[in-house]
Amino acid sequence: MLICLVILLGGGTAGVLFVSSVLAGDPVTAYERTAYNTSLYQGDFLSSDLCVTTEDVALDGFTDDTTVHGAGLFDLTDNAVLYGYHLFERLYPASTTKVMTAYLAFKYGNMNDVVTVSEHATDFAWDESVCNLRPGDQLSLYALVCGLLLHSGNDCGTAIAEHISGSEEAFVELMNTEAQQLGATGTHFVNPHGLHNENHYTTAYDLYLIFHAAIQDERFMEVISMESYTADITGSDGTVRQDNWPASNFYSSGQVQAPDGVHVFGGKTGTTSLAGNCVILYVEDADNNPYISVIMGAESRNILYEDMNRLFSAGINAAPAS
Repeated sequence: MLICLVILLGGGTAGVLFVSSVLAGDPVTAYERTAYNTSLYQGDFLSSDLCVTTEDVALDGFTDDTTVHGAGLFDLTDNAVLYGYHLFERLYPASTTKVMTAYLAFKYGNMNDVVTVSEHATDFAWDESVCNLRPGDQLSLYALVCGLLLHSGNDCGTAIAEHISGSEEAFVELMNTEAQQLGATGTHFVNPHGLHNENHYTTAYDLYLIFHAAIQDERFMEVISMESYTADITGSDGTVRQDNWPASNFYSSGQVQAPDGVHVFGGKTGTTSLAGNCVILYVEDADNNPYISVIMGAESRNILYEDMNRLFSAGINAAPAS
């Protein structure tokens, strides 16, 4: 069943949100301009249906890891911020940027479109995360989104941007406009993939807002739940090949197990030397109640997942049964 909600956005413009019932207990939300605890973050609430706080939130039984850049745990059933550490600090998002790119691909694109990969979309260094696309490759927009979210392909991000908006620059303008509309007023993008730029930043809370918007689309949920995706690609010479793109987050790949009673549905990772190790996840407890969890800037992947499991144990498993 799809639910349709009509809201009035700033300036009196009518907007319609179509949201799948994939998230039990998480109703359709109208997004807000979020009031933060610094003068940089000011705005009027459009809705009280999001997890809202104006300051960091301590969690009983959880000791802050002061080496990470920011973290949060959000209860989507009670619309409560269970934990927040440096929620409103300006941070580099790395490839968690791709949540916004995927959100816009689903919002404005046709997943059945066949996209031709440009030379610019393949112009990445050998040590940067790519899906090994080649100039002239043709594949579906859906396949590109799968490569983007699962295998964190920077080339997929640029190909999506060019297909949706005609150029990477125009797509970035769209990213920033949409971020503001979601209330992510502490965010500024300069590319669709998250490679480092000092003017490319977000906050842990803004990333929650963007991810929360993305999970309203069951196609996004379908992709992040996958362990891998096999893409059919037609090369510029007409040769058809298949590439398999495994998920980059360690829960989906089976390299890390969540605590008993916690099911990690999926999410998005990100890593650069300055951003550190980042991940944002959609998870459920034993009663299928949904949460969003995020950690940004861990010094290593081991620390990232150790801290995340500690957060799950303190914030989800320690919560009283509903």
